[in-house]
Amino acid sequence: MSKFNRMHLVVLDSVGIGAAPDANDFVNAGVPDGASDTLGHISKSVGLNVPNMAKLGLGNIPRETPLKTVSAESNPTGYATKLQEVSLGKDTMTGHWEIMGLNITEPFDTFWNGFPEEILTKIEEFSGRKVIREANKPYSGTAVIEDFGPRQMETGELIIYTSADPVLQIAAHEDIIPLDELYRICEYARSITLERPALLGRIIARPYVGEPGNFTRTSNRRDLAVSPFESTVLDKLNEAGIDTYAVGKINDIFNGAGINHDMGHNKSNSHGIDNLIKAMTSEDFKHGFSFTNLVDFDALYGHRRDPHGYRDCLHEFDQRLPEIIAAMREDDLLMITADHGNDPTYAGTDHTREYIPFLAYSPSFKGNGLIPVGHFSDISATIAENFGVDKAMIGESFLDKLI
Repeated sequence: MSKFNRMHLVVLDSVGIGAAPDANDFVNAGVPDGASDTLGHISKSVGLNVPNMAKLGLGNIPRETPLKTVSAESNPTGYATKLQEVSLGKDTMTGHWEIMGLNITEPFDTFWNGFPEEILTKIEEFSGRKVIREANKPYSGTAVIEDFGPRQMETGELIIYTSADPVLQIAAHEDIIPLDELYRICEYARSITLERPALLGRIIARPYVGEPGNFTRTSNRRDLAVSPFESTVLDKLNEAGIDTYAVGKINDIFNGAGINHDMGHNKSNSHGIDNLIKAMTSEDFKHGFSFTNLVDFDALYGHRRDPHGYRDCLHEFDQRLPEIIAAMREDDLLMITADHGNDPTYAGTDHTREYIPFLAYSPSFKGNGLIPVGHFSDISATIAENFGVDKAMIGESFLDKLI
């Protein structure tokens, strides 16, 4: 019998809590990540008011310097720690895959100078459309359509760009390049980026609508990912007939592997929380695991280096945390973590190599306090032990610490 009948894992995308020990091995616009600290720098520079996460123990997590505006609790209601990444990478897929028990020893390829001419030429030959070469570099998804959307409307060229993640993104106005055509082009791009020197985690279709000066990306986004190279704890649960619910881009990150209930993409963090609560309160979800990604922290504020927006986004999540807790059953476990850092006060626009926070809460808890500092993959091992399935590649369970 499971210690917790249902487990809910919420990933606050990019909400790191200080540079990892190997952070200087990772570079951001020529600057080593060793001084990065997403939560620390936000709290120091613009203030942070997250009383509900603080109540769980966020301010108790060991740090060289305490979070400036998040106090430690003398009697927190949950358990807390920070976790270090083993895998070689600081991107979304690497972080999530390790959280589910994999060790990524060879990172995906990223293209800070844009994609090689060979890839662009192949896409042109397949699609019959030219590619706008000036857009071929790391770009904000909204900025790239502002800059090149008018040209695309005139010429029908493809807007191909990348980001800090190992992704190739194709933006297309729905009135100029129909969705079916955009999806076909993305499927072809996926087929030519499955091995080095261009092994990409995802190909992303980014449709938009509107007129110059007023473009809006639509919900018709489609992600084409690669499947995990080994079984994750999601696969182990699914093979055992245990419900696995995905909220947000989780289904895309794992290419559907091990997921038997997909709640769909989130239009926003708030919409994602709505979808999580919908899953939690479903009569059909009696036993199993839910996995949620809330991406606005990263996509809207981290990459755009907006500490004020990032802070407000954290406030919004914290204000809704009581709703999530209210949807829990007595024998549920809620876990809150991240997948990497993205310090909005740091150099460049890339992710940052950081520890991630970990908070755990259950209405059934009799104790509280700190869990020893561990690794991302320990989350997966804890889930595996709870549901009585084999663990994935790596990770050590801390289930016995949650009492």
